[in-house]
Amino acid sequence: MMSAVQITHGFVALEDGGEQLFYRRAEPSGAPGGAGVLLLHGIRFSSENWQNIGTLEALAKAGFVAVAVDLPGLGNSKAAKAPAAIGELAPGSFLKRVAEALRLSQVVVVSPSLSGMYSLPFLFDHGALLKAYVPVAPICTEKFTAEQYHSVQTPALIVYGDQDAQLGELSLNNLKNLANHKVAVMKGAGHPCYLDNPEEWHSILLQFLRAL
Repeated sequence: MMSAVQITHGFVALEDGGEQLFYRRAEPSGAPGGAGVLLLHGIRFSSENWQNIGTLEALAKAGFVAVAVDLPGLGNSKAAKAPAAIGELAPGSFLKRVAEALRLSQVVVVSPSLSGMYSLPFLFDHGALLKAYVPVAPICTEKFTAEQYHSVQTPALIVYGDQDAQLGELSLNNLKNLANHKVAVMKGAGHPCYLDNPEEWHSILLQFLRAL
């Protein structure tokens, strides 16, 4: 396991009209990183949460390149427009362009809550670009059929807190139709379960990533 970590931040411009998204990037210092992990966030949160609870650092120490972005209209990306306001750019294509702009290929997407509106279309439309998918009680799971979920071969780790009465079980009932999935339930944790127990969250996530 590597100990030195390099953390940077800045804005990345997407090709279509220069939408500026804020990002935080952590990677092993002095050595090329491993797989890229793209960390999204919920409506009340931002990339700062992943930095504050140590997820960026934990991933980089384990040899991964970890990038957390602020989604359009949130955090430090308030000037960026959501895909619905960018003409023909669909949410799935939007996240594809984000990954390309950040130079992340065969990326693992970690997607809590609100970010499901971006990550699920990305999963269905561009699954070949995804090394793995880690949904954490995301929204919009009901918008897709069981057959659509069955068609996805991407390895998935479904994570939720057992105290999440709103989206935990609902998202699980849909996501469990994914053909290649595992489930991790965080006991005593609420909707943002990773905030309730960061140490357990990191253990669950890293165990999954190392097994890919």
